[in-house]
Amino acid sequence: MRSFKGIFLLIVTNLLVFLTLIISGNILVHFVLPAFGIDMRGSFASYQLAWAMVFGFGGAFISLWMSKPMARRMYRMQQVVDPATPKERLVYNTVRELAQRAGINMPEVWVYWDDTPNAFATGPSRNNAMIAVSSGLAMNMSDRELQAVLAHEMGHVANGDMLATTLLQGLMNTFVYFLASMIARIVASAGSRDGEMNHMLYFIVDMVLQIMFSVLAAIVVCWHSRRREFRADAYAADAYGAEAMIAALSRLHALAQPVEESAGLATEDALATLKISGGISGLFATHPPIEARIEALRHHSRR
Repeated sequence: MRSFKGIFLLIVTNLLVFLTLIISGNILVHFVLPAFGIDMRGSFASYQLAWAMVFGFGGAFISLWMSKPMARRMYRMQQVVDPATPKERLVYNTVRELAQRAGINMPEVWVYWDDTPNAFATGPSRNNAMIAVSSGLAMNMSDRELQAVLAHEMGHVANGDMLATTLLQGLMNTFVYFLASMIARIVASAGSRDGEMNHMLYFIVDMVLQIMFSVLAAIVVCWHSRRREFRADAYAADAYGAEAMIAALSRLHALAQPVEESAGLATEDALATLKISGGISGLFATHPPIEARIEALRHHSRR
């Protein structure tokens, strides 16, 4: 029953998001932009670009706005407000200290029960973020290693990585929707004597092109994700020393080996781009190889 309720809520949420974008798009195209002398109603290309921007950036920002409640629903979490155990005190005090250093509001601190050692940061802004730590991470790392991991996640918050990634994702979404629609229209209208468009052909070509362009866009987003991991590692190195972060990465690598060997392959969930552990190698990896991150940390410490 709980799973059906979750599916129902997901469907309702997506419908509400879709309706919100439809209403916002109509208001933007027909009222707001014309008030500033920008009329995008005249041609198909400008009209499609406006809608592509509404759906591209709108969807990305709604996802960002919903990132904290979504994360809390995905895991069995408990917020740490009054830390009761030594590990909870370490996590809470470390996040508070790092937030004070960065001059930002302290993120919410959450712990969740999962044997997989991991942590992630999410939230709509630097001053409205959350840090979540798995029980597997807290139990399997030394205090110094755990602090380094928390500093890495605080690096994402302090660097504004969530907003930057959302802007990039919105831009990529806009290109995907716009280019797919324009090319599909050309293909669907080709060969027509009266200029009428084959709507079925348009729909098929548009869907195929959206999938193809989305794959290319994912390469750009993943490239950005790998770059921000190096920056977050450097942030942690500046906070607690490169050796602490190297030790944390080495521990994560060692802990991941038995899991990968027993599973036969590595998998990633919907929040994988926010996690400290790595993903698959190649163009679609959200994290660089741990070996490359360790080498970058050693180079950072020598500067």
